[in-house]
Amino acid sequence: MGNMLVINSMLPEVRVALLEDGRLAELYVERENERGVVGNLYRGRVVRVLPGMQAAFVDIGLERAAFVYVSDARPPSAASDPDEEVREQPGDARIEELLIEGQPITVQVAKEPLGTKGARVTTHVTLPGRYLVYLPNSRHIGVSRRIESPEERERLRNLMEELQNEDEGFIVRTVAEGATREQLKQDMEFLRRLWKEIQRRQETASMPELLFYDLNVTLRSIRDLCNEQTERVTIDNPEDYYRIKRFLSSYMPEANFSVELSQDDVDIFDVFGITHELKRALGRKVWLKNGGYLVIDQAEALTAIDVNTGRFVGRKNLQDTILQTNMEAVQEIVYQLRLRNIGGLIIIDFIDMERSEHRDQICNALVNRLKPDRARSNVLKISELGLVEMTRKRVRESLGRTLTEPCFYCEGRGTLKSKTTICYEIFREVMRTMQGARNETVGLSVHPKIAEHLKTEEYSVIRQLEESLLINIQVREKDNFHLERFSIHIH
Repeated sequence: MGNMLVINSMLPEVRVALLEDGRLAELYVERENERGVVGNLYRGRVVRVLPGMQAAFVDIGLERAAFVYVSDARPPSAASDPDEEVREQPGDARIEELLIEGQPITVQVAKEPLGTKGARVTTHVTLPGRYLVYLPNSRHIGVSRRIESPEERERLRNLMEELQNEDEGFIVRTVAEGATREQLKQDMEFLRRLWKEIQRRQETASMPELLFYDLNVTLRSIRDLCNEQTERVTIDNPEDYYRIKRFLSSYMPEANFSVELSQDDVDIFDVFGITHELKRALGRKVWLKNGGYLVIDQAEALTAIDVNTGRFVGRKNLQDTILQTNMEAVQEIVYQLRLRNIGGLIIIDFIDMERSEHRDQICNALVNRLKPDRARSNVLKISELGLVEMTRKRVRESLGRTLTEPCFYCEGRGTLKSKTTICYEIFREVMRTMQGARNETVGLSVHPKIAEHLKTEEYSVIRQLEESLLINIQVREKDNFHLERFSIHIH
């Protein structure tokens, strides 16, 4: 079974699902009023330079100021490959030598605003086409690492060096494998025209101003996700269906996959079983086929994944049971990282393995499973405690943070104080408030569950307080109270 795209765009929220062998592999969500900004070009203004951090803040018109690191502010020629991190070298220009407050600057968003952080931007502009990525003012020619054939890589590199102008560079994308000279040249001309239009707009732009924005998620997914393994694209919106057909006719005439307009009255995600997978992708616990399970906790600084044997008891011995569980966990972890788009620092707590060959086996399996992932990752050797530290490139918010928000009830803690804890907080506050008072009636306004707990489990404590403080306590239920909220009134 080949790959397919399922696109649900009947509402202002567009959802694009990539299915590989019938299983949900990636999901992209874009809302009309929350459209992503990665790839957008802005004419902005430097608002603050931070020499101590070798970075600067740039106003590009978003809610929070964007930030640019010194490596992203140097002339593009300083970066041999825009997909690689550029480390500061002795003698390199410092941020205060490159930028000053109030300076106009053209930047491109490299990473979405994440959490409380503003967008990360760069002066190293890249414009993606079907086969190529255009690098203005750079002479670099690169070829996607996913094109494995040395002969094909050399052929593409030679073609690009022959076709490029003196003041431009290109990255050859994976889909260009097997592309003809004419196809590459057409993509080149389109990207050159696009860059000239951006330069024209830059000359008259105010600050901040958007100069260029990338395709919407529907067309972007056609451009970036469809390849020779794609068999069909199914969409439920007639307008977007014809928009895709026009896009394919203009930019991807060689595409050999079919585009179908769904006529079902049922939600297209329900038809393909995607809704169920989506609910599973938002859960904290993920069950493995053998009865083990993963627990995935995404925090501000890192994501922790814990592997447990659960109901799996194995057939031979303990070490084989552990190895089998960890091996199945590797497959599911890689799937979940990609589906949930989890990036940044990731800590995986595998079940402890006594044998070093088992640890090496798990680590190698993890590295191999990650290779097809389009997001770059770096995996360290498994530790004696069974921990794996790894990173995965993060460009946009994870699926969980896109589709959920912190619970206003627990304020993002994920837990609430127990009813007993709350009751004893109430008792201590009553003792503080009623010091020296006698023969008073004290009204306690609490959540109904706390009221029930006070009247049953803690009734004896209430009686003790009434006798020791010489007061009368009345408990009142308040349906609109937060579980942890209470108030004390003296009558």
